[in-house]
Amino acid sequence: MNIFALESSCDETSASIVLNGTNIKSIIISSQIKIHSKFFGVVPELASRSHIENINHVIYKALKEARIGFNDFAKKIDAIAFTVGPGLAGSLIVGSIAAKSIASVYKKPLIPVNHLEGHLYSFIIENKDIKPPFLSVIISGGHTELVIVKDFGRYRILGGTRDDAAGEAFDKVAKMLGLSYPGGPIIDERAEKGNPQAVLFTRPYMKGSWDFSFSGIKTAFLNYLKANHINNENQLNDLCSSFRQAIAETIVFKAFEAVRKFNLKQIALGGGVSANSLIRRMFKENGKKNKIKIFIPSPIYCTDNAAMIGCAAYLKQKKCGLDYSTEQLKSNPSLTLSNW
Repeated sequence: MNIFALESSCDETSASIVLNGTNIKSIIISSQIKIHSKFFGVVPELASRSHIENINHVIYKALKEARIGFNDFAKKIDAIAFTVGPGLAGSLIVGSIAAKSIASVYKKPLIPVNHLEGHLYSFIIENKDIKPPFLSVIISGGHTELVIVKDFGRYRILGGTRDDAAGEAFDKVAKMLGLSYPGGPIIDERAEKGNPQAVLFTRPYMKGSWDFSFSGIKTAFLNYLKANHINNENQLNDLCSSFRQAIAETIVFKAFEAVRKFNLKQIALGGGVSANSLIRRMFKENGKKNKIKIFIPSPIYCTDNAAMIGCAAYLKQKKCGLDYSTEQLKSNPSLTLSNW
């Protein structure tokens, strides 16, 4: 099945053609980082305007890359998938209108996809034979979630962030340090040159709960900056390394506690922060030590992208078919993860 997929939940406009869930015929991602960097965060109205400007461009490029024209679109595409939520209201609407318009013109069925399921299943693009159960660790700018995937479309949500998500914490700390946006990549780059033990920031393990809370680490970091001056590049790198270490250790600790508790043998990462080099290393090292299989998407599939939406859509239609109600096809900025 050839699925034409669109993703526009936040600040990336993306289109992709995905064959049978894992064969990526094309993937185009248009980033808005330059637009939002001066604000150190995504400005919703600017994001939606940018999606309007970019959506046709990424659609044309994705079709061209897959060698599909509008004349043979109806013959070569079987369904249209798009992100219905969660995300920014204006951004979601742009993708929704584009998907519904194309589906109407070419009389193709629509598949609504939860953005979180895109991240949750993104690793399958490169691991097509993997089967549940597994623990999904979704770590991004807006989410830090632990989800047991019992089967495709059947979930047990263990916990999520109570305040700042991991990516948000990186962004805020980068702003405190006067670094660039987004904060995760620049902190990761500097952290590689620093000493992770230079400053021992708190680790909010929150024992007895599967939730996360990174606002305390952020506050501890701010208090440290108020009491200490950064005099050189080495000190700056040490601070980045120490902060990254605290975030990574917290996520890895809770994930491996969960697989022990629920007797799981597989962990899959997803979301933009899963591109962090230390988090990737720590999961792989702890997986080898504890005989747990670790699956981490390539960086292009960690960010918001339409290929993961096409992958999730393929899995969903195999279970649910291609008939969805008007309500299911509505954009929902507050959409939660639920069973199919």
